Amino acid sequence: MACKLQNIQGCVPGKHVQLFSFILLVLTTGTIIFLHSSAAEVSPGGGVPRRRNNTSNRNIEVKEKSHKFILKTKDIGCFLDEKQNALTGYSFVDDNNMTVFRCQDNCIERGYKYAGLEAGNKCFCGNQVFTHNTKDTECKIFCTGETKLCGGVNRLSVFQLILSPYERSIFKGCFRRPDNITLAFPISAVIQNMSVDKCVVMCTEKEKSLAVLAGDRCHCGFPTQLFSLQELQNEDKCLPLCPGGEFESCGNDKYFVVYRTQVQDKRCLERGFLPPQPKNLVALASFPGSGNTWARYLIELSTGFYTGSVYSDKVLYSHGFEGETEDWRNGTTVCIKTHNLKMEGIIDFDSSILLIRNPYKTLMAEFNRQHGGHTGFASEDDWKGEGWTVYARNNAASWRSHALNWLKYGKKVMVIYYEDLQKNLVPQLRKIVKFLGLKVSEDRLLCVTSQTEGDFKRSKKGKLEYNPYTPEMQAHVNEQIRRVDTALKEKQQPGVPEDYIAK
Repeated sequence: MACKLQNIQGCVPGKHVQLFSFILLVLTTGTIIFLHSSAAEVSPGGGVPRRRNNTSNRNIEVKEKSHKFILKTKDIGCFLDEKQNALTGYSFVDDNNMTVFRCQDNCIERGYKYAGLEAGNKCFCGNQVFTHNTKDTECKIFCTGETKLCGGVNRLSVFQLILSPYERSIFKGCFRRPDNITLAFPISAVIQNMSVDKCVVMCTEKEKSLAVLAGDRCHCGFPTQLFSLQELQNEDKCLPLCPGGEFESCGNDKYFVVYRTQVQDKRCLERGFLPPQPKNLVALASFPGSGNTWARYLIELSTGFYTGSVYSDKVLYSHGFEGETEDWRNGTTVCIKTHNLKMEGIIDFDSSILLIRNPYKTLMAEFNRQHGGHTGFASEDDWKGEGWTVYARNNAASWRSHALNWLKYGKKVMVIYYEDLQKNLVPQLRKIVKFLGLKVSEDRLLCVTSQTEGDFKRSKKGKLEYNPYTPEMQAHVNEQIRRVDTALKEKQQPGVPEDYIAK
């Protein structure tokens, strides 16, 4: 082709360049995320699926970015779920609003082949059913959110989900070939007419989280010390196109194209509570919109322990944050979410991780959340109205006060920048784990690198296309940043990143 790979979308109008259909870590909300699924009203991932009320044995049209595909569901019966789990992938519980569609939709959005419901309130996902079916009459409990059957006691109502795994794959980048390819990738095969879709399908079926394209060869595996996804290469090095996929890059014998499948790396899924330790309460403090929920997700995967919160948010609890409703004062969670900026709330903690994000992004993220929910956006009228101007002025000052008060009153404060988590994930997580007084598991950290995404993330579709800050607003925000920068340096902390100040 005459144009470079980076510019291919502009060269081919109307074509979706699949190589660039990845979900970046640049999260417009700063509030993401979890392995666990989202409710029907909260759409994780890169797009907002089109909802339909009817679920079973229906064709459901779903849109994600510029992809369009048909999903079919098939009720395959009632299955045992006693000594062995029928489905071993993602799962969640909802005691009030479980529906067949909600369970299917969450499994769909994770790229799983099967969805199963148990005891009216539990949803399980998987790519293989590991038990035998039983009498349909044993799945006789109604869903907590509708009058449809949702399994039984130790029985799953199982549905087959038919969709292309490629539609939910995530581009990770171009990486150099590892030294020992046999050890790095336990599964490998030559595929005729290679395409991204074919490799992702193969690796998904093999229950591996990485699909790695190297010319006509597809490798499947997980991130390891041999192939850690830490040294991203220029995409030009992976330029050769796939013979079986339009405008897709297939890599070559020296540089590999990597996609993440929707198979979850189980090395970091196991989590639990700490024994009670009320004398060691660690705050995860941030101004709203700074990525606290995303940071909690990463910390849970990295440490193997649940995080807590002073807010007891039932929505987050239903999405897998099991420490959310624990009494945060008993010390059974590894750190505790708080947005508190008053002295009396700060001194309750024995140490604190202060998460700071560029206030220009923070204010926009929180304004979007207030007007559009966790995954929606404020409207153009909202941005152009007086409300945004007043909000930005008042909350820029509150962003400053939050940081200054934690630096002043907090005990043993470690500052983490949201942007550093994006750019240098593993070193930052290693730093956090050590600060929490826990042993670093390199396997868990590598596991995190393959699944940094999750729920409560806005797609880029509704992203604002212009700068909503006037020169006067910029001057005000810049002044707050300078004051925080000064306070950090007075505490022998690194100052704010240089790009925080708007030019």
